[in-house]
Amino acid sequence: MNNNTDHPLVQLTGVTKQFGHTVAVHPLELTIGAGDFLAILGPSGCGKTTLLNLIAGFMLPDSGSIEIDGLDVTRRGPERRPTNMVFQGYGLFPHMNVRQNVAYGLRLRKMPRAEIDQRVKEIIELVDLKGFEDRNVNQLSGGQMQRVALSRALIMRPKVLLLDEPLAALDLKLRKSMQEELRRIHQSIGGTFVFVTHDQEEAMSLANRIAIMQEGQLIQEGTAREIYDRPKTRFVSTFIGEANLFSGYRKDDEVVLDVGLRFSNAGPDGQVDNVVRPESITISHSSEYIQNDLMVLRGQIDDIIFLGPYINCRITAAKRMVTVLVSSSSLPEGMASGSDVFLTWKSEDNTVIDGK
Repeated sequence: MNNNTDHPLVQLTGVTKQFGHTVAVHPLELTIGAGDFLAILGPSGCGKTTLLNLIAGFMLPDSGSIEIDGLDVTRRGPERRPTNMVFQGYGLFPHMNVRQNVAYGLRLRKMPRAEIDQRVKEIIELVDLKGFEDRNVNQLSGGQMQRVALSRALIMRPKVLLLDEPLAALDLKLRKSMQEELRRIHQSIGGTFVFVTHDQEEAMSLANRIAIMQEGQLIQEGTAREIYDRPKTRFVSTFIGEANLFSGYRKDDEVVLDVGLRFSNAGPDGQVDNVVRPESITISHSSEYIQNDLMVLRGQIDDIIFLGPYINCRITAAKRMVTVLVSSSSLPEGMASGSDVFLTWKSEDNTVIDGK
C-alpha cells in the first residue's frame, strides 16, 4: 500500500466544525496519501463521523480548507466531490435486485448499457457476489448486503471511498470475515479508503495508518505499530491495546516512579506517566536469575484468565493492579492465584508521557 503524503490525495488544513456551543471538530490538519487505508478511530462522540462527513461534503466546515487531488472542494457538496460513502445502514433500495442496486449510480450518469453491464460484472466478481445478481436485497444476509453497498460505491470509481462504521451491525464472526474482504478489495483495486470505527482491533487489522480522535481533537496519527509502541498521551495508551500506567516524575533526566522504580530518560522536569505493555512483562517465581538492568516488582497473582493461546494474569504489585499477558506455553509451572511472583521488564519497554 502506498503512503504518498509528499503529494497528498486529501489535505485538510485548519478544519473546524461547531454545532451551537458544542465544538465537534477542533482545528486539525490531516493528510491522506493516494492508496492509503486510513482508520479514523475514537470513542462515541469524539467527532470522527463529523470529520468523515466534512470530507464527503455532507457537512461544510466552519473554517479551514479541504483539498482532494489538488482541487479545493471546501464549499462543494458531495455530488461534486470525487468521493463515495458507504453507510452503516447500507442504504440499499429494497425494491431492486442486486444488479439494479449496483448499477444505480451509473444509470443516473446515463452511461451506455454495455459499459454498465461490464462494470457491474467486474465489481460483482470482485466482491464475490457472482450468482446473486438477480436476487432481491431483502433475501440477502447482512454480509451480502454489505458487499452490495460496497459494490455500489466502488463501481463509481471514486478517488476516495469513505466508510462510516460499515461493519458495526454485523456479528463478530461475520465482521472478521468482512474485514478480510475489505483488506482484499483494497489491495485488489489500490484505492484510497477512509474508515471510521470505534473498534481499535478493527482499525489495527485493516488500516496502514490510524488517526485517533478524542473530544473533537486529532490526538495522534501514524501506523498501528507507531501508535501502539509510542503513544503520545495517556488516553491513546489505554485506547490502543491494554497498558499498565505508572505515575512518576522526571528530574535531571531521571524518572522515578511511584512504585519505587527509577531509570534514565531525557526530557523536561515534571510529572510523567510511564506506559508498560502487558506482553513486555515477564513473570518468574524467583529473583535469583534476574539481571541487574531490569525493572523489577514483587507481587502476588490475583487471577489467571485463560484466553486460548494467551493467558492474562492480574497481579497486585506495590499496592496496584498490574496486567501481564503471556503465551499459554510460557507461564511458569505451578503458578496460580495467590502465588508470589517477580515481574520484570526492560527499561527500553518504558514509554514516558510528559505531563498528561
